[in-house]
Amino acid sequence: MIDSTLRSDGPQADKLPAANLQTDTRPRSLWSLGNLGWWELTKLVWCEIGKDDLDNRAYELAYNFLVAAFPLLLFLMALFGLVAGKRMELRADLFEFLAQIIPPLAYDLLANTVDQIIKSSGGGKLTVGLILALIAGSSGTTQLMWTLNVAYQLRETRSWIKVHLISLGLTLVILLLVFSALLIVLAGGYIAEALGSRMGLGSILVAGWKALQAVISVGIVLLAYAVVYYFAPNHKTRRWHWISPGATVGVALWLAASAALRFYLHFSGSYSTVYGSLGGVIILLLWFYVTGFAFLVGGEVNSLIEHANLADQQAQDQKRILA
Repeated sequence: MIDSTLRSDGPQADKLPAANLQTDTRPRSLWSLGNLGWWELTKLVWCEIGKDDLDNRAYELAYNFLVAAFPLLLFLMALFGLVAGKRMELRADLFEFLAQIIPPLAYDLLANTVDQIIKSSGGGKLTVGLILALIAGSSGTTQLMWTLNVAYQLRETRSWIKVHLISLGLTLVILLLVFSALLIVLAGGYIAEALGSRMGLGSILVAGWKALQAVISVGIVLLAYAVVYYFAPNHKTRRWHWISPGATVGVALWLAASAALRFYLHFSGSYSTVYGSLGGVIILLLWFYVTGFAFLVGGEVNSLIEHANLADQQAQDQKRILA
């Protein structure tokens, strides 16, 4: 999965001592960690975050995610409108679900802005704008592809058209995954309540469904990470991993950082006090920064393991040759 066009210039070239990483004989499983211990892998990831400047690159991602967020939300709500007639009710359910993930100030900004766009746009104008919304929304994915190449130590050799077509496809796939998750969660809630009322087990079924939907949601997020790590970097050879260490670390980091941000904002009103109406924008940018940083750290984890796997395989090959 490591490209033969690894960077030989700059600080990334000395990640792990592997003279020739062009072979494709590495172990299939990333969970071998390339014979690295978790503590050793953690120290390597910490060093590479600084070397690859991932913290600043996450700011670039946050800006592009912010630009893409509103068009993609409009597109997502249009998808909901295709499968059900109760658009207002579905929109309320969608934003109620988002409110559980996004910090309150950022949620208020998203909900109010989308409502204003829908009210000020006619049906035809909004429908035509959905195609442009999808194209504009893919800008965040394009930036993610470029920054993941840095984490994986890859040069971007694909053409401009190919990069943007892949970005558009990835954006559509991620939107469909989010759409599927929301549909499962929202429709499942109604089904659980209906069955529970008929069987006289309403509270038990609803509680069980809430636990199950949390597992489903995390599973779909892991699948989204797997899709991004497979298609976004400029690998010459690719191997699919349903659940990789990088995806697991990225999702865990994203969930923990999002929860910490919500906890902090719950007990601190400093952002709305200092920034006023801009507080929501600042919080949304911060949450997008956390999201982008989690993707990049996960990519760095997978990259280091792949390098370690290849270096370990080469060492074993040399031993067999000398034996």
